[in-house]
Amino acid sequence: MVKAYLRYDQASSFGVITSLESNISYDSTGKHVLAPALEKVGIWHVRQGICTKTLSPSSSSRLGKSLAVTSIASSASTSVAVGYADESIRIWHSEKGTCEATLNGHKGAVTALRYNKSGSMFASGSKDNDVILWDVIADLVFLDDGKKLVTSSKDKFLRVWDLRPNTNTSLGSLVSDSNANGDHLTESKWGVLLPFGEIERQTKVRVASVRKEKKSSKDEVETEKADTVTVPTVPDVFKLLQVIRAGRKISSFSFCPITPRDSLATLALSVNNNSLEFYTLKSSENEKTATIEHQGHRSDVRSVALSDDNALLMSTSHSEVKIWNPSTGSCLGTIDSGYGVCSLIVPKSKYGIVGTKSGVLEIIDIGSDTKVEEVEAHGGTIWPIARIPDDTGFVTDAKQLTVSKVRSMKMNDDVLAVAISPDAKHIAVALLDSTVKVFYVDSLKFFLSLYGHKLPVMCIDISSDGELIITGSQDKNIKIWGLDFGDCHKSIFAHDDSVMGVKFVRNTHYLFGVGKDRLVKYWDADKFELLLTLGGHHAEIWCFAVSNRGDFLVTGSHDRSMRRWDRTEEPFFLEGEKEKRLEELFESEIDNSGENRHGGSQEEITEEGVAGLAKKTTVDVLSAADSIIEALEVADNEKNRVAEYEEEKLRGKVPDLAPNIVMLGLSPSEFVLKTISKEKTNDLEHILLPLPFSDALKLLSYIESWTLIPDKVELVSRIATIVLQTHHNQLVTTPAARPILSVLKDILHAKVKVKTIFVTMQEFLDTIGFNLAAMDHLKQMMASRSDAPFRDAKAKLMEIRPQQAKRMEARLDTKTERKRKKKQKRLEVDGHGHAWASLFILLSYLFFNCNVKGLKVKIQNFAV
Repeated sequence: MVKAYLRYDQASSFGVITSLESNISYDSTGKHVLAPALEKVGIWHVRQGICTKTLSPSSSSRLGKSLAVTSIASSASTSVAVGYADESIRIWHSEKGTCEATLNGHKGAVTALRYNKSGSMFASGSKDNDVILWDVIADLVFLDDGKKLVTSSKDKFLRVWDLRPNTNTSLGSLVSDSNANGDHLTESKWGVLLPFGEIERQTKVRVASVRKEKKSSKDEVETEKADTVTVPTVPDVFKLLQVIRAGRKISSFSFCPITPRDSLATLALSVNNNSLEFYTLKSSENEKTATIEHQGHRSDVRSVALSDDNALLMSTSHSEVKIWNPSTGSCLGTIDSGYGVCSLIVPKSKYGIVGTKSGVLEIIDIGSDTKVEEVEAHGGTIWPIARIPDDTGFVTDAKQLTVSKVRSMKMNDDVLAVAISPDAKHIAVALLDSTVKVFYVDSLKFFLSLYGHKLPVMCIDISSDGELIITGSQDKNIKIWGLDFGDCHKSIFAHDDSVMGVKFVRNTHYLFGVGKDRLVKYWDADKFELLLTLGGHHAEIWCFAVSNRGDFLVTGSHDRSMRRWDRTEEPFFLEGEKEKRLEELFESEIDNSGENRHGGSQEEITEEGVAGLAKKTTVDVLSAADSIIEALEVADNEKNRVAEYEEEKLRGKVPDLAPNIVMLGLSPSEFVLKTISKEKTNDLEHILLPLPFSDALKLLSYIESWTLIPDKVELVSRIATIVLQTHHNQLVTTPAARPILSVLKDILHAKVKVKTIFVTMQEFLDTIGFNLAAMDHLKQMMASRSDAPFRDAKAKLMEIRPQQAKRMEARLDTKTERKRKKKQKRLEVDGHGHAWASLFILLSYLFFNCNVKGLKVKIQNFAV
């Protein structure tokens, strides 16, 4: 019977007040601010500082397609237009929180949206600007009852456009509906948008946003009077009033439509540390009136931990610890702390322990939201915290939790992850040298060593029954080991980037893994099968926690959000999920190829090209990449072994160096070259792409010796080109790479030039050889026939030569005849080759200026 699994779906997302990809906007009442929160829009009550409603798309985009909010515009009514990175625009009803319409017209992320005064129409700008390739619209705003439009752009200018109809110019096409007054706009976009002027600015930084503030009635009267006298210019209309300086970089701002008494305006600022600030502008000064920052971290979430009863969630960042209700997503408390990279909630949910980057253990009283103690535990960063299952690792009394060192164990390298078996018998330690050591907890004696990862192991976990241990590494692989003998049951290429966390579901062999590729993956460790792929985060996932019952998990990301994923009652089957993933992959490849065909900036095409190469990777290609990495490691070990032998040899007599069987009698350089030469040349680009930068640098160091082999110049040039294109940015900024690059610059050009000359000469010699062989074959065929005209060619030649000699002697006086004689002597052949010369003279008109294929056909016809 086919086994069915239960599906996990995203239940909630919290921790983000405002994201950086979009602007913020007041609603028509001025009581609420609409702020982007990744793929959602939060409606925040300004005075209460709470999120009253959330505008969230019901259906998420396909895997790998971002649904981040990129632009927001509110109308004079309850309509809100929201632009997304997936090229769509959704019209929302702000009070009901429902999506009224979805518009699909752009071919790029929407960058700007703005309603006109009446709300009857809105303008949108996008990254799909195919006509003006140099520009990407940053923001725009309507002025003067929709008669003028102010736009900002990456060209660092503000431009004001006159929208009044003008049919004298026709340089483009833009079909528009009738405006609010019933006047039909012209079909020429340059006839609609007429330059009105430019605004001088104090800075050269590009403009990111434009807003309009309503003038007072007095100012309007003065402007009307001025219009009757003279036509105002841009400097006459716009002037600098004051400067607002926020605590951090400002992402966007929005003016409140309602102006309070005794002030010029009220505006909201979106700051890049996940907070909102509100200011009141007066005639000569401004005042900060409110800040919304409690419901999110100021930086990315570095660790999350659940309590035993799953009722509390603790998260850490670079400067604070927050306590959450994981069911509702509400923040219960905030405690100032150091840079927390790991955390743990001790039994009974009274205290939390935070491991910081400075090596300090901080003890947090969750009930009072205070820090009760700091313990200087290590001299460096505390990466892991593991709780002993029987809770003997902590000492408590009635007042507060204290920590004392019971025993310590000195390791040979930095420790990156720690896990303790549920029976408290073994402790597994991941070291910086990419190995995992397993020790006995009671005696701290060595038990097992797990090695096989190419890069450091970042996370470990042990199953509840103590049979399996799972490791996740920066080499993008998850390995499943047996804890009894330390044998590797399976190595799985799990993520497209570093694996940052792995955890078993309690009392099962199901496991979750998260990585820098922004995905959560659900696996069956017994069948080694991928069950589910959960996508939703907009940046790297740093950490996650699984509930005791396995009914939900919480992930923390670099996008500052925490997401809860709940187990549902919906069953699914493995084969169905495989077909679904294949369909999504196929559709995404079609979309990417279509975008490349339709054009785009050079930067977009390059990035999509690299992504396309990564998608084409197969098991064979990945295996080939692993074999090259292994060959580089073997070659490095061999060079180190030889170097150590030479040092010992200088000190005294030592036995001869034993040959390395793995190297097959080859030098390190030859061994690596042989490994690469086994692969198909067409697949080299895909094979070398997953190589880490350190291995790519090693590969370049061997190229100097490889160029000495004439037959490998073409292969070496291709390898160098691929590596340079893939790792260009790191190579030019790495000092250790400069000597290698300077050597390659001098060698490769000369070797390729020599190779080209050699190939040209070889082709010429091959052509001559083919023609000579064809003539020899023709001679043999003609001689085999009784009536062949070349049977007595040698005798006839001997009769002709004396006659020719007499004629030549009569004309030796002229310079021309002397040159011809010299040329004729060079053409003379010995007696054995006279037949060849006569054959060449008689058949030269057949073969002159013929290519090889044509020559073969003519010879065959002549022979017949």
